[in-house]
Amino acid sequence: MNKNYYAILMAGGIGSRFWPVSTREFPKQFHDMLGSGETLIQKTFSRLSQIIPKENILILTHESYNDLILEQLPMVKQEQIVLEPAMRNTAACILYASLKIKKLNPNAVMVVAPSDHWIEDEMQFVANLQRSFDLCEREETLMTLGILPTAPNTGYGYIEFDKLDSRSIKKVVQFREKPDFKTARRFIQSRNYLWNAGIFIWSVQSILKAFEEFQPEMFALFMEGYEVYNSNKESAFIQENYPKAANISIDYAIMENAKNVYVLPATFDWNDLGTWGSLHEKLPKDDNNNAVVNASVLLQNASNNIIRTAVGKQVVVDGLDDYIIVDKDSILLIYPKSKEQEIKGIVSQLKPL
Repeated sequence: MNKNYYAILMAGGIGSRFWPVSTREFPKQFHDMLGSGETLIQKTFSRLSQIIPKENILILTHESYNDLILEQLPMVKQEQIVLEPAMRNTAACILYASLKIKKLNPNAVMVVAPSDHWIEDEMQFVANLQRSFDLCEREETLMTLGILPTAPNTGYGYIEFDKLDSRSIKKVVQFREKPDFKTARRFIQSRNYLWNAGIFIWSVQSILKAFEEFQPEMFALFMEGYEVYNSNKESAFIQENYPKAANISIDYAIMENAKNVYVLPATFDWNDLGTWGSLHEKLPKDDNNNAVVNASVLLQNASNNIIRTAVGKQVVVDGLDDYIIVDKDSILLIYPKSKEQEIKGIVSQLKPL
């Protein structure tokens, strides 16, 4: 296994649209969302370790999730967990982790990958990652993996690539924000747009050069601590200085500014598991398109629903179509799937029991 290969596994999100299962205290990446026997972060770590040495996988997360990671990934050492003392979006944490990696290995190439995505064909994922690593080792390139759209989805960002580029790895023209339905349909019809999966590949030298050029203040801030990274003095520096970093995504900070950005259309199935509806798509379903996790069900005149409970709970449903039904501890959610984007706003409206 190549010792120059590294991964930054992003595991700090809250997954608020998966409430009530996903909460701030115990977010979705630490749950077995599909009833597969493994949590999302366990599956992602296992997938990455097929091509990257386990000791070279750094896990970026908020400090409140440190114990959860050690519990779910017992093979991980404490020094592999990169703790954020404050939420600062993705640019700051990627820069911080990249500087730590550079100090360990200046020849490193790395992948930045979310911990909560579902990828079925892992052999193709590894093959796509290998192609990207090969290019990034040879050239000063910022790579991303794009997903071939299957529908005009308005919940994803899009990547526009050069229509005239006949190579398998395409030159990126621009990143596009989440569109409305009409715009998304136009993207699909144009046939040179991909979904942005938030998976990035580059050499440590290339990404740090990009930060120095496009985010000089942030780069200077984190470089002040370079001498103490990977030492017992690192935590004190980060606690004091990390909250000073700009709250900006890697897309805005780097990818939308750089000219050396390329995309490989992925050859694996992918789902970002961002909502109950996206989870419904990936689960096995009965003849009426109902998906069930853990529960024992009796369904009559019920279709297109997703039902999730504790293991073995008996659930009877009659007359519901296209609903989310989730039972978790003291909370029961019965909510139209068509309004799933509004779930993240429900928590603030609830009165304590």
